[in-house]
Amino acid sequence: MSIFNKIFGEPEIRALNSQQRAEVKQMIDKLIIIGKTDDFISLAPGGPFDGHMHHREAKAIGRRIHEIGGVELMYAVRTTVKYKLKDVLAEHLDHAWKGIGLWTP
Repeated sequence: MSIFNKIFGEPEIRALNSQQRAEVKQMIDKLIIIGKTDDFISLAPGGPFDGHMHHREAKAIGRRIHEIGGVELMYAVRTTVKYKLKDVLAEHLDHAWKGIGLWTP
């Protein structure tokens, strides 16, 4: 992530219309909260985690991001999450998003 992208956001996010950009920014904020409070994967199902031990809401957010901008937008959001939460949680998000579109981190 370049310094320009750190300040202004990833190009795939900046290219969205204002409504979509606002929605994506809200979803990024929610992913940051999920990552800090629950993580994106678990050692056991239950609570906010599905049978695959993936955070349900994080998975739903990934699906919505895919609807808006496909895998390219998912990668841009993942890059932003990685910048804010660091490598390990970004890798956990990768696992939670398995099966969405052609997601292959």
